[in-house]
Amino acid sequence: MKIFSFWRSLATYRVRIALNLKGITPDEVIEINLLKGQQRDAAFKAINPMGAIPALIDGEGPPLFESLAIIEYLDEIKPNPPLLPKDPKARARVRGLAQIVACDSHPLVVPRVREYLAHEFKVDEAGVAKWAGHWIAAALGALEQHLTHGKQTGNFCHGDQITIADLCLASQAAGAHFFKVDMGPYPTVKRIADNCMKNEAFAKAHPLKQPGAPAAA
Repeated sequence: MKIFSFWRSLATYRVRIALNLKGITPDEVIEINLLKGQQRDAAFKAINPMGAIPALIDGEGPPLFESLAIIEYLDEIKPNPPLLPKDPKARARVRGLAQIVACDSHPLVVPRVREYLAHEFKVDEAGVAKWAGHWIAAALGALEQHLTHGKQTGNFCHGDQITIADLCLASQAAGAHFFKVDMGPYPTVKRIADNCMKNEAFAKAHPLKQPGAPAAA
């Protein structure tokens, strides 16, 4: 198994957590440095034409792409511990919480979007940071509402078992840190994020624990 990764990639962070929870160690970790634009190299775009990480190759392929699809693949090939509840409504709730992050917020703050804002619309650094902070906070606010008022919320997003929603919530908390978004207004999200970080699978996968990460970011 090979994973294409970068220390700061929040989507790859989600997949690293899943790999750790499943006890799967990739045979090879291939760095795609987003800050150097390596995701646009022809060799990598042959793996994922979208030029985004993570990507994962298991055995003969084909390459797998998009973090949630990869996580569900890992959950299917190694069902324990399960990352989705058995009940259909519970599964839909967990997927919905995950997609608030992975589909509605994170895609708006990735490097290609920030670069486009800067290069095509001449948005300055402060403006790009404000854009990113807005969309991160929007997702945090939505998560807070769902989690605070949802009877299914427990120590984690759905009861007391880790699900894909928690993997996404943890990545959103890391993004909030990188973009200096105050977590104070989102106490339930913060509580669950803190619970996640007590788990070694989350702590070891954190962006700042990866090769190439700065001592502080």
